[in-house]
Amino acid sequence: MTTTAAVRGLTYWLFRYRRTWRGSIVISVVNPLFFMIALGLGLGKLIDDRPNPQLHGHTYAEFIVPGLLVAAVMQTAFLEAAGPVFQSTRPTGNYRSASATPLRPADIFHGHLLFWLLRAAQNAILFIAVCACFGAVDLVHATLLVPIAVLVAVAFCAPASAWAVTVDRPAKLNMMFRFVILPLYMFSGTFFPIEQLPSWLQPVAWATPLWHGIDLARGVALDTATLPLTLIHVAYLAAFTAAGIAFARRNYRRQLYV
Repeated sequence: MTTTAAVRGLTYWLFRYRRTWRGSIVISVVNPLFFMIALGLGLGKLIDDRPNPQLHGHTYAEFIVPGLLVAAVMQTAFLEAAGPVFQSTRPTGNYRSASATPLRPADIFHGHLLFWLLRAAQNAILFIAVCACFGAVDLVHATLLVPIAVLVAVAFCAPASAWAVTVDRPAKLNMMFRFVILPLYMFSGTFFPIEQLPSWLQPVAWATPLWHGIDLARGVALDTATLPLTLIHVAYLAAFTAAGIAFARRNYRRQLYV
């Protein structure tokens, strides 16, 4: 019954997505296209002219693709979790309507979570497909990067929804995006190794789930991953996901049973 209820919640979000899927797909294609042209072909040529041991014999385009993929999926996961959850929790939101049905708060959350999983997989596949057209990733590594991107997306959307369901003002969402998500995007190893950050900032980067996702994806893409470090990254992201789901289930129950 719980699985069936979650699928019903998913059906609602898929029904809504029928009106917006074209725009989201265009964005998922245009963003990596611009990144590859500007960074992979533009800046990348300047960097590739000078041998760099941190690239492990690869081009700069091949180096940044895993970081860009994971960072983009993270950013989209937050935007699609925080904003819609906040709107859905309002007195006239769809969460309130759904809570008046036999669906439990956990079912409502699980249905929305399934939708985020599908969107993350869609974004990752489209992103990698564009990068593959530039020769920045091959088919074998592309197949491995998709589940990593989905894991990172869930590690962010679960705690983001757990927090957003309690938010009372949209300004808080904007502050979270500006002062947390964007700095993570810039300083978690997306464009350059975090070893180039100031020494006091490096431990902060290591503690973020985005760095674990980027380092995991980059290690897989560049064939530099080791089993111990891979297990650490996966365990960290899985723990972050489990904690986010647990807090989301609790907060949904508290907010929707009011």
